[in-house]
This record gives sequence, structure tokens and C-alpha cells, in this order.
Amino acid sequence: MPPAVIDVRRAEDPRDVVHRAVQAVSEGRLVAFPTETVYGLAARAVDAAAVSRLMEVKGRKKGHPLTLAIKSAEEAQDYVPDMPPLARRLARRCWPGPITLVLDDSHPESLIRHLPGSVQQAVSPENAVGLRVPGHALILDVLRMLVGPLVLTSANRHGQPDPRNAREVLDALGEDVDLVLDDGPSRFGLPSSVVRVRDNQYELLRAGVVPEKALRRLVRWMVLFVCTGNTCRSPMAEAICRKLLAERLGCTIAELEDRGFVVASAGLAAAIPGEASAEAIRVAAEHGVDLSGHQTQPLTESLVRHADLIYTMTQSHRQAITAQWPNAADRTWLLSASGGDITDPVGGPLERYQRCAAQIEEALRARIAYWEF
Repeated sequence: MPPAVIDVRRAEDPRDVVHRAVQAVSEGRLVAFPTETVYGLAARAVDAAAVSRLMEVKGRKKGHPLTLAIKSAEEAQDYVPDMPPLARRLARRCWPGPITLVLDDSHPESLIRHLPGSVQQAVSPENAVGLRVPGHALILDVLRMLVGPLVLTSANRHGQPDPRNAREVLDALGEDVDLVLDDGPSRFGLPSSVVRVRDNQYELLRAGVVPEKALRRLVRWMVLFVCTGNTCRSPMAEAICRKLLAERLGCTIAELEDRGFVVASAGLAAAIPGEASAEAIRVAAEHGVDLSGHQTQPLTESLVRHADLIYTMTQSHRQAITAQWPNAADRTWLLSASGGDITDPVGGPLERYQRCAAQIEEALRARIAYWEF
């Protein structure tokens, strides 16, 4: 029987498409989904018979694991409870998106243990599992309505070219797929990049959408300082932090990024364009750092998502961040470990800026001593 094909772009109600896809996978059928990479063939992971059929259609030999598609970066820790910091960083920065993370899943509390035995062998034959949060709204909506993940692989026979549109799926699989969701050409037309993370180190197993050069940027550890206008306190903290961090690592400030570290600052109400205040530039120079080239920037979702640590100058700054981005609460701290605010020097004499900088440096020295990368 020919597969059903739904043109997603012409659907009167996108929710109806989602419900039909949920019904199909819940009934054990194989569904071809559009993703941002290539078209994928999916079966419900809790359905051993459906996953067995998927493997048969794919022609995938045993020992070649299939990927689990999950809802979010947060859900990944249900499958890998001891997820390394580097893996959490990549998940936070790249998902939803075209990266598959291969992680050890030997933890006894991993939800992998709740899948049927044959499915465990299909996705984790050697105590490692590939996880991905696809960057396409349709499959994400389906995942959110399901209990458990999807087993996902490219919608072609093993060894054939990856399908970039629905026509190529139909040509490759014919009547072996039950439902094809046609959303036009895939955004990238390349497979996901597969990254193995182990012992907080990474290895690019397959170069797909994300090349090695971009991956090297994505794995850098990042600390972000936040104040109000990004003209004095947070820029001074950024510059002083660079100096202290370089001292700890035994490198120059210019070498920090090559060593895998990014230091940045932003303001909750920063104006663009803007520069550091004259007083901040002068006081920073007294601490041996240069703020003359600083350009202000507002705090954005991207900066919050990328930061491994966020330090605020005041409690109100922290409250504003965690109110808007609750998922960042466990990464957002007051710079002063004592719990006090870093006093705003704006409008005051030079001596106030000097006291502020001294307070920042003291707080940073205490913080940096305990940083783990």
C-alpha cells in the first residue's frame, strides 16, 4: 500500500498534522519527518516491533547504533545522568540543532534501561547512546506529545544518499514507509555532525552540518559578566577576569581563546553603540588592563544560553536574568561571594570607580580559585 503523504506547507491546521503523526507512531507505524538536516525515518522507542521494522527497512546491521531523538537538552540528563560538563555545554548551545551527541549511558538510573531490551541493543549496543534534539518544529511538537523518545535515522536504505526532500524519501523507501510529512527541501541538506564526548573531551566522529572549526568554538568555556549599562562594572570585571585567568593558565590574554576560554560582558539595559566610560577606562588601566576598545552590548538569549557561568553585579541583576531565563538559574551568581552588591560608581568621583574595581578584583580572585573547566 502506498504511503500517505501530507504536504505540511498546505495544511489548513498544522496541529492536525502533528496529531496524525503522533497517532501514526503510537500505532507502531514508520513516519518520515522533515528535519533541519535531512529527512529522518522514525519509530517510537518504546515499541520494540516498530524499531525492529525500522532496522529491517533501513538495512542497518546490528552493532551500528541508531539515534534517539529527544525533546530538549534538559531531558538528555534523564538518559545520561552523569552527563559531562562539556556535553551539557554543547547540548545547551546546539540543541535544537544539527549535532548528535554520543555519550556513555552506563549509569544505572539511565532511562535507556526502561526501553525494551531489543531497542536498548539498537540504540546502545556498547553502553553509549547517540542523542539529538532535531531543529524542526514539527518533529519537536510530536516529541512533546509522546511519552518517551523516537528512534531516528535518515530516511533511506543503508548506503544510499541521504534524502533531502520527500520525493527522495519515496524513491528510496517506497511502500516501506507508512507516512511521509513533506515540508519541502531540508534546510541544510547534510547529516548532523556526530560528536563523541567522553571524560570531558570530544571527538568529531562525523563531519556534517557543523564543521570542526565551528565545533572548536562551540566547546569553549565561557564566563559572562552582567551589569546595567555595560559601560563600567561589567566591562571592568571582564577585563580584570581576562588578566587573572591568563595568569592562572600561564598564558597571555591574547591566547585565552586559543586555550578554549571566552570572557564577555553585557548589560541589561545597554545602549548600542556605546563605549566604556572614561573613568572605567582610566581605572582599568591602573589594574593593567585596556578598556579603550570596549563596545557595549545588551544581554541576549544567545549570550545566556552560551555562558557556562554568569556573574551579576547585584542581586536585582540576578533576579532579572533568572526571571526571564529560568533555565539559567543554576549558572547565574552574584560576583561577590559574600552576597553583597558591587556598588555602581556611575556619577561618582574617580575614587568610587577605584573602590569598585578593587571590589571586583577581590571578588574575582576568590571566584577564579574554585573554577572548574
